[in-house]
Amino acid sequence: MEFLKKIYGVARERPKRVVFPEAYEPRIAEAMARLGAEGICEPLVLGDVTEAQVQALVMARGMKEVMARRLLAKPLYRAAAMVAAGEADAMVAGADSPTRRVIEAAAMAIGPAEGVTLPSSFFVMLFPDGREMIFADCALNLEPSAEELADIARASHASAKALLGHSEVAMLSFSTGTSGAGESVERVRAAAELAGFVGPVQGDAALNPKVATKKGMGAGNANVLIFPSLDAGNIAYKLAQELAGAQALGPILQGFAKPVGDLSRGATVEDIVAVSAIVVALA
Repeated sequence: MEFLKKIYGVARERPKRVVFPEAYEPRIAEAMARLGAEGICEPLVLGDVTEAQVQALVMARGMKEVMARRLLAKPLYRAAAMVAAGEADAMVAGADSPTRRVIEAAAMAIGPAEGVTLPSSFFVMLFPDGREMIFADCALNLEPSAEELADIARASHASAKALLGHSEVAMLSFSTGTSGAGESVERVRAAAELAGFVGPVQGDAALNPKVATKKGMGAGNANVLIFPSLDAGNIAYKLAQELAGAQALGPILQGFAKPVGDLSRGATVEDIVAVSAIVVALA
């Protein structure tokens, strides 16, 4: 697909060091070989614990040295500390680890991006008609508050600009503008005000200029859809896959100070290569 060609090209133009704490896993090992051979990134395996890694945890995260060394015995934490210490530019994990463990390690060692308090995730959705979109959050946060939804929207806006070249964010609800009421729509309304994006808006008004004009909300040209809950986001991206033939790349974690890729434990070698290239493009 055109998106992947573009992302691979971007990655080759600015090669980054990506650490893979699960390099022992056969799919990861094969993907690392491809990534290196094709010049998409410089894949790194875990090295020994260094003083820089220890200090990254002690100084940046306020941790006692004995606790830092204990955590660095764990591969995910050591990989994240390598990124925090500047020994790697990004990390990719999850083929043999639960998402929550990847997030815990990244949160502890790398920490949040400036202005963001909540890690979140997104999928790059590639549609047969050529549309490229970002859906968030479809994999991580169950029932985000208004403040958390605003965080997700800001992080997704930055991700879209980096990956798609532009960002038009719509914060989705069952109601557009002031036409409806209820706890969830009020939460989306508050989040939209905090983040400065269009919302609350229904899916058709977010995507169809004629409907948007009729309902008087936004331009109907969104390429970033922010869902009000994990239920809504997860259902939507899977329906897009099954009914519209969309390809879903991810989930990609966002909101951290440095890029982190989270793999599905069922990820193929091709998936791992694609997620790694996206992570490099975000680095």
